[in-house]
Amino acid sequence: MPLVPLPLPDPGSPDLSSPRGFLRWLGRSQLRGRLLATLWSTLELGALAALPVAIGRGVQAVVDRDTRALLAAGLLALLLSALQTTMTVLVHRRSVWNWIHAASQVRQLVARQASVLGGGLSRRIATGEIVAVSSGDVEKIGWYVELTARLYGAVLAWLGVSIVVLWHQPGLGLAVLLGVPVLAAAVWPLLGPFERRYTEQRALGGKASELAADTVAGLRVLRGIGGEELFLRRYRAASQRVRAAAVRTARTWAVMQAQEVLLPGLFVIGVTWYGARLALDGSIGVGELIAVYGATAFLAAPLRVIGEAAHAWSVARVSAGRAVKVLALTREEGLEGDGASSPVGAGDGEGAVELVRRAGRSDLHDPVSGLTARAGRLTAVVCGDPDAAGELAARLGGRPALAEGERAKPSVRLGGTALDGVPLAAARAAVLVHDKEPVLLSGTLAGLLDVPRSGRVEPAEALAAARAEDALEALVEGSPECAGDPMAARITERGRSLSGGQRQRLALARSLVADPPVLVLDEPTSAVDAHTESRIAAGLRELRAGRTTVVFATSPLLLDRADTVLLLQQGRIAATGTHRELMAADPRYRAVVTRDEGAPGGAGAGAGTGAGDAGEAEVAVGSGGEQ
Repeated sequence: MPLVPLPLPDPGSPDLSSPRGFLRWLGRSQLRGRLLATLWSTLELGALAALPVAIGRGVQAVVDRDTRALLAAGLLALLLSALQTTMTVLVHRRSVWNWIHAASQVRQLVARQASVLGGGLSRRIATGEIVAVSSGDVEKIGWYVELTARLYGAVLAWLGVSIVVLWHQPGLGLAVLLGVPVLAAAVWPLLGPFERRYTEQRALGGKASELAADTVAGLRVLRGIGGEELFLRRYRAASQRVRAAAVRTARTWAVMQAQEVLLPGLFVIGVTWYGARLALDGSIGVGELIAVYGATAFLAAPLRVIGEAAHAWSVARVSAGRAVKVLALTREEGLEGDGASSPVGAGDGEGAVELVRRAGRSDLHDPVSGLTARAGRLTAVVCGDPDAAGELAARLGGRPALAEGERAKPSVRLGGTALDGVPLAAARAAVLVHDKEPVLLSGTLAGLLDVPRSGRVEPAEALAAARAEDALEALVEGSPECAGDPMAARITERGRSLSGGQRQRLALARSLVADPPVLVLDEPTSAVDAHTESRIAAGLRELRAGRTTVVFATSPLLLDRADTVLLLQQGRIAATGTHRELMAADPRYRAVVTRDEGAPGGAGAGAGTGAGDAGEAEVAVGSGGEQ
């Protein structure tokens, strides 16, 4: 029975109308697996329920001194035991797979949503909440999807036992048929309080995760200002609130579990007492009494499954609601014109391929700001406001992150094609935006540079152009197991063992290795010294020769290497020329580049220092930077 490989080629389009709708869709998406699990579970429980019948027949054969009946009963018991054992293995295998499949599918959906929304996701939902959804919540959802198949098997087995007992002993059969639903319904009043308490626990857990993520991200800064104890006290208080909520949830769950044991036990005692009375009256034989007792005791198994399903439903509905909240987010309130309303992943596949193919020969134009980056040239953009520069850089990649309530603007065009109107993968293959604060994933340096690329630029060339020699030395020193090979050296989580400038240059090398047709760099050298910056500018110019490159910067060392420099003020391109032309002729440009607050445009220049002096100081404090 082969299992489908993971991850899935396409996790699908979920029903986000409600948590119940999402869970139903998730169940339908793996219908075959659930049907098989239901079949195996029904056969397993059916064999378990029939085993007392074989034992009862054997006992009755001993009482009647019937050797042939005893052998037949023994053979039947052996066959039922073998069937039960086989089905137990199969149902466990299939149930675990259903669980893994559902959890993986939800994780892929969340990962795809994060990829689509980009930076806009963290603006609307806290990072800790996203982590909680992609970890704990997907496990709860997977548990419920897995359990429903076993629940159906338990219900079918209960109906089968009830019909058989009802056929032979109407009174006992009626008790079995009606007793299970009554006992199952006894747990219902506790579901509401349990769900409310679990919801509270999850909300507090998400806040604690968010606080922990923020603390870890700013750990170096906290140490620099002596704020570790303050944040430790805050996290300790948040952790205690989560603990108290978890205890309240566990109390309710303990009562529910006690019911699952106590009520079926009382039910078995009552049915056994009634069967014993029938045996004393001579209405049934000893063997039949054993069979009735075994069948009744068997009902504890489906009752446990029903109780577990009730618990799983409560937590899965809460978790599904949180997952739906994340998955239902849209990138924008509404897109206007320019074909920008095309959904992510929609569009003409051939047109997307053509876009990527001709991207390197096409101009990149933003109708909002008036920016035009000519094909095959190095274009620098100077802006006194680093936030405005960052927003424009994100726009150039297509589908920029929008804050809640913000309306989308006309799409950036690449060679006349609106980037918002092509599949997201095509837009990102054509235009790569290098963030101002890129993230380094943990792993080896070879793994970091193992990204989709054209093959034109080798990792060694990219590292040389980014002037990352000292970063490679630091990695080798911190990874004795790499035997002097930088590509085998380990990078810690988010590159925390490296300085800010080292991280920045390794991230730049990663973008250069990708060698996209259009590369947008947002302040790629803000955390390095002037000498290194000059060398990086030369390496970037050489390596990206003939490729379209847009650099947002205020450093003269970078600007002097650009073919064209654009001055951005108040969201519009205000001047165009070379660096030296603008320095000589435009006081606004000169004010931003020289950071002269007294010159015309100096207010904007003052804001621009966030990308230079202040930005570099922040890096130095947070990461022991290189200034």
